[in-house]
Amino acid sequence: MIKKLLLIFVSFLIFGGTIYFSDIVHGWASDAEATDTTSLDPGFERYIENVAFGPGERLSFDIGYGFINAGNATMEVVDLIEYNERPCYQIVSTASSNRFFSSFYPVEDRVESIMDAVGIFSWHFEKKQREGGYRAYQAYSFDQQNHTALYKDSTHIIAPFVQDALSILYYARTMNLKVGQSTFIDNFTDGKQYPLELKVLKKETVEVKAGKFDCLVVEPLLMSSGIFKHEGRLKVWLTDDRLKMPVLMKSKVLVGSITAELTDYELGEILDF
Repeated sequence: MIKKLLLIFVSFLIFGGTIYFSDIVHGWASDAEATDTTSLDPGFERYIENVAFGPGERLSFDIGYGFINAGNATMEVVDLIEYNERPCYQIVSTASSNRFFSSFYPVEDRVESIMDAVGIFSWHFEKKQREGGYRAYQAYSFDQQNHTALYKDSTHIIAPFVQDALSILYYARTMNLKVGQSTFIDNFTDGKQYPLELKVLKKETVEVKAGKFDCLVVEPLLMSSGIFKHEGRLKVWLTDDRLKMPVLMKSKVLVGSITAELTDYELGEILDF
């Protein structure tokens, strides 16, 4: 139970990263403002207006099962860097167990995404896992101009502007989300591509350790072969403003629920391109 609990902590930060599919499904759409800058070869040339996040943003979470605190997590836009001769955000998320849980099942996970700062899509993804005696590392890169991904020495065809398991949340934060509507986002995780449906359920005011926030409640759903599937039910509370900052994440399990609650935050610098 403890192992399962801590694995779900990590999946909170990557919108259901513990679920995998064998089918590759294409097609994407969003309500974000996107503009192609060339009519000859769209490649990776699009502009997404981003007034939600920027370098310096850091979000800190407590992870709990019921009243039990089991660890903490962070999501941080570390810096603006150059990657593939493009301005990019270096985004890092970490999850770790607290001292009590670490005494019998230590967790120390790190996920990194290199996201294009102009088009808001992924160029590179890395994941390092240390969970009990388990160790794993994976990395893959995207050729967004030629629509391919290199994963474990194999080349995969990908949809235009595909997201990785971490960048997808930041891309969602740039969207014009409305109650009752859904948006579909192509996602590439562990060598497989699938569309994620982001369903906006309602508006709700919540109070967490970091403060009181008016929020949009969204539910990410994964789709395979036309059937939506997910392990438990994950809901995410995003602030109902330009930031769309995640302040609460909650997943139902067989007994009770697991939560990630915002405890502290630092806003980043909004950049123009």
